[in-house]
Amino acid sequence: MSLLLGLLIFSFITTAIFIVPFINVLYLIKFQRKDQKTKDAFGKRTPIFDKFHGSKAGTPVGGGLLVIFVVTLLFFLLFPVISFLGVDVTHVYPIRDEINIIFFTFISYGLLGLYDDTMKMFRIDQTKFFGLRMRHKFIIQWILALIIAFLLFVNLQIKILYIPVFGVINLGWFYIPFAAGVIVAFANAVNITDGLDGLAGGIMLIALFALWMLSASILDTPLSMFLALLIGSLIAFLYFNVYPARIWMGDVGSIALGATFAVVGLLLGKVIALVIIGGIFVFEIATSTLQLLSKRYRHKKLFPVAPYHLWLQEIGWQEPKIVLRFWLAAIMLSAFGLWLALIQR
Repeated sequence: MSLLLGLLIFSFITTAIFIVPFINVLYLIKFQRKDQKTKDAFGKRTPIFDKFHGSKAGTPVGGGLLVIFVVTLLFFLLFPVISFLGVDVTHVYPIRDEINIIFFTFISYGLLGLYDDTMKMFRIDQTKFFGLRMRHKFIIQWILALIIAFLLFVNLQIKILYIPVFGVINLGWFYIPFAAGVIVAFANAVNITDGLDGLAGGIMLIALFALWMLSASILDTPLSMFLALLIGSLIAFLYFNVYPARIWMGDVGSIALGATFAVVGLLLGKVIALVIIGGIFVFEIATSTLQLLSKRYRHKKLFPVAPYHLWLQEIGWQEPKIVLRFWLAAIMLSAFGLWLALIQR
């Protein structure tokens, strides 16, 4: 555990050193939200968001890119070193396959999010420049998720689902679409939740701590190292992301973190616990999805506004109050999910 805590601190320091110059670069290249014409994760205009956050136009976007870069670089620099120094590296799955799956998820979804951010920040006409509409990006998410789920099933031989009370269910080949659905759901759920300063980043940090404890309990060194580096980097990012934010995560961060969060839960074999630990994300995407379906099929809104954090702003809650109370809810959900995961063993 001392090694993992050291890695967390080192990742925090590294990110803290580079984040201010990184913010300056984003300003230099004008990688900023320039107006209030905001769209949500489903590609719909969000006038309520614009009403409350129009003053934030000009804030740099893309903090997730720095987190991905720092975590990836440090992992591949330090992992061979700890093995060379004689540290006992334990693992649950074939080590190379496990690492490949984690970073394929982390980087591929990050690149998809970076593409989306680039199109929006530079206002590039997606119908003329290698454009991808929302449905196309959704299809790509599913393709990536199916590849990852296939690797989990074939290379790591993961095919069971544990449900408390009912026990273990062998999903067989159905595990692939099931796991892909979990990955796509969380990628979009975190993206939707990332609407207030520090909201998604703080909740993700809390949830990752719970998963980190689980990975350490099963003695999976590669996964524990990855989570330690990710948590340390996220803490440094969150310092500049809390209200009033100096930098936003962007789709490059939210989509990558959401998908990776799901994959970590799948690797741990704790999908039910994952849903509880990430309960805020689940609730946020549920409100948005129900709103979308209601408008499409009932031709009227189910809620005054969605997702739920915007509804709270609409009824008068201040942004820091919403974020802090969501963090507190995330702490309790993580504690409950962690408890449930540990009693499954």
